Amino acid sequence: MTASAQSRPESSATFPDGFLWGTATAAHQVEGGNVNNDHWEMEHAPHSPFAEPSGDACDSWHRWSDDLDLVAGAGLNTYRFSLEWSRIEPAEGEVSRAALDHYRRIVDGCRDRGLAPIATLVHFTMPRWMMHDGGWTGAKAGDRMARFTELALPAVVDAEYVATINEPNLMAVQPVIGGMARRGEEIKGLPVPDQGVAEALIGLHGRSMEVLRGAGSPPAGMTLVGLEYVDEGGGAEPLQAARAAMMDQFLHAARGDDFVGLQVYTAQRFGSDGLIAPPADRQTLAHGMERRPEALGAAVSHAASVLPATPLLVTENGIATADDTDRIAFTTDALRSLSAAIADGADVRGYVHWSLLDNFEWMLGFAPTFGLVAVDRETFTRTPKPSLAWLGEVARRNGLA
Repeated sequence: MTASAQSRPESSATFPDGFLWGTATAAHQVEGGNVNNDHWEMEHAPHSPFAEPSGDACDSWHRWSDDLDLVAGAGLNTYRFSLEWSRIEPAEGEVSRAALDHYRRIVDGCRDRGLAPIATLVHFTMPRWMMHDGGWTGAKAGDRMARFTELALPAVVDAEYVATINEPNLMAVQPVIGGMARRGEEIKGLPVPDQGVAEALIGLHGRSMEVLRGAGSPPAGMTLVGLEYVDEGGGAEPLQAARAAMMDQFLHAARGDDFVGLQVYTAQRFGSDGLIAPPADRQTLAHGMERRPEALGAAVSHAASVLPATPLLVTENGIATADDTDRIAFTTDALRSLSAAIADGADVRGYVHWSLLDNFEWMLGFAPTFGLVAVDRETFTRTPKPSLAWLGEVARRNGLA
């Protein structure tokens, strides 16, 4: 945070007119029964690294309208969700019109409730048939991504924004983390992405953008993991190298896109020997991340400095905690830092909290609770937490009290 931001009174946390306020889900994390994608297969593999399978997840494939009612009823005005490629194209070249219509109904359902839909085409998962034939880096991946974008376009044509790929920078880190885990190496934070995977995913984003632009789609772009980078003394060189690989190359690749989504949870600290693990007493329930709410404003400010002409959306921000009072405190501090970044010139159009529901958090299973709404694992009953009503009040005021 800048010195000028620190000097502002807390009551100055206001946001621009027309600012979007919402919350998010992702298909595989909430729908349940995504049996045709790569993650389902990995979850059920012998010696799987997943803590548990996704199973029925939150049953949002059937309960999506109830979920939209919760978002709109709280007073929020936007909802981010993703499409599941393996439902739309369960076998290569075989298209499910029913699945496409399902996602079209979600867009329409958002509009009917006064919610601006933000649709993500790819949120980590791919169809099994693609995983077994080259995956994201395969020779056919570009053509496949372009075709899937064409297939999906009728379902999302009335969205407010369309994101091509969710967190390609994190997707490029995952093979590095996997290799480190297999070798028994300590993982202190996010390592530098695999450059070959990074370049492949940037290329897939480009192919998707070509289709979207050619078809006159809603504003389109990618979403990225954003981090605050902190030099603890002597760490400037490794810090700059890590930020260039993890953030800057992807931001530069997004130059000219209609927007960039930023998904900010934490910071990384560097010393003369490189990355420093966060203290144990500052780690959250997810991935040992540092509890660092002001990382939001710092990451947004950095992205704005790299892409001053590109609108930004905060497409994810939140904390995995069992203490909902702390969720409100964390989000309050994060929003103050975001307001300061906007006041310093960042063009931010909205804030989307992760997540609407306590859902399936990938390899960690259902243990981390990011949600504004609790979900009973047996009955799927949704129970809003106080943080949902609190965020709705922030949205109605368009700022913090």
